Amino acid sequence: MSKTPEQIALMAESGRLLASVFGYLDRLNLLGMSTLQVNDLVDKYIVEELKARPASKGQYGFAYAMNTSRNEVVCHGVPSANEILRDGDLVNFDITLEKNGYIADSSKTYLIGEVTDQARQLARVTYEAMCQGIAAVRPGARLGDIGHAIEWHARAHGYSVVRDYCGHGIGREMHEPPEVLHWGKAGTGLTLREGMTFTIEPMLNQGKADVRTLRDGWTVVTCDGQLSAQFEHTVAVTREGVRVLTLRPEELHLSSVSA
Repeated sequence: MSKTPEQIALMAESGRLLASVFGYLDRLNLLGMSTLQVNDLVDKYIVEELKARPASKGQYGFAYAMNTSRNEVVCHGVPSANEILRDGDLVNFDITLEKNGYIADSSKTYLIGEVTDQARQLARVTYEAMCQGIAAVRPGARLGDIGHAIEWHARAHGYSVVRDYCGHGIGREMHEPPEVLHWGKAGTGLTLREGMTFTIEPMLNQGKADVRTLRDGWTVVTCDGQLSAQFEHTVAVTREGVRVLTLRPEELHLSSVSA
């Protein structure tokens, strides 16, 4: 489960490249684009500009470089030429990238045009909840500490935490042990050790936590039709605390807990 410093360095390079993909997305005018158009641009950018591999493509039979989860879609949304990003939408782009045999995984929820205050707050609190989970990572802490920090922040703002999906270990494989739950009791669960690498990726719903999968076998939506948001980073447990391997340039507040 634990990685050597050399392996973490390779993961950090994949994470740096993946962060640049989100920088590329930040520069696009997403309004009016289809989610398939966004996928195709990301695929091309990863392959041609970064000389890397979109690790989601072909994984478990998935045909695309990213998941595009819009509004009531919780996760695993499938890019489509018929799904147009419109004013007021929330959309999560979940992207994995492999370079030199190691994978990084990250996601970000984008606000399209003029969104409602309620949607903006959901996205903000979801990001904060992820940050709370990251801040709980250090050698000797427990996995339950991460879930507790996330769930407490979500509930304090009136949101529910999706329990059907969780974070995961990552490295040469996209999904490795352990499972990283986004709820839990502090002081319980696996003890964190230096060298462990995993994702923290909470999904928060406006309404109830209940979700269902559509007939395509991929797209997961809220049962009550209310909005969902998600953010994700890949992290490594360090001697001093935690390093965010997919850190984006605008996230200086997270670099203070990175080492």
